Amino acid sequence: MGRIVAWLVIAGGLALLAVAVVIPRVVGATPYVVLTSSMQPGLPPGTLVVTRPTSGKEIAAGDVVTYQVASGEPVFVTHRVVSVRYDGRGELSLLTRGDANPVPDEDVVREVQVRGELWYSVPYVGHFSDLFSPHERQLGIFVVAGVLLLYALVEFAGALRDRWSKVPHRERSHA
Repeated sequence: MGRIVAWLVIAGGLALLAVAVVIPRVVGATPYVVLTSSMQPGLPPGTLVVTRPTSGKEIAAGDVVTYQVASGEPVFVTHRVVSVRYDGRGELSLLTRGDANPVPDEDVVREVQVRGELWYSVPYVGHFSDLFSPHERQLGIFVVAGVLLLYALVEFAGALRDRWSKVPHRERSHA
């Protein structure tokens, strides 16, 4: 019974790691954590949102996008596009609004600010991210991966030992 629980915990941890880290990195997507209640009820605080890069031409009203508030600053917002506009030079700008907000955001979003369109979200997973600094998260990923690898090696070695002990002694001799 304990072994089943251990494997379920390991499988759950690996699935969580895949959804939050591996899949986004493999496909070029970026994970973010929702920090405010502006997108409730669909994306409450603590939700991990994964955005994939998209061109401005693919963005339509109703899409949820993540954008950088100011160039060079690590502040990002995930809001729904209310309308898509083009100015006289053909440059795209987006009017956005949080689902829980009664009015659109004050500033329009330029295409260069957009980091991606919402691909998928996982509730509550972002709370784990808040507990650790980026360096601690990276270190944690390596530690968890190392522990899982070590556990797999121990299980593999145990299985080999069990198999080897069941082989009759005379068949094991190479003399």
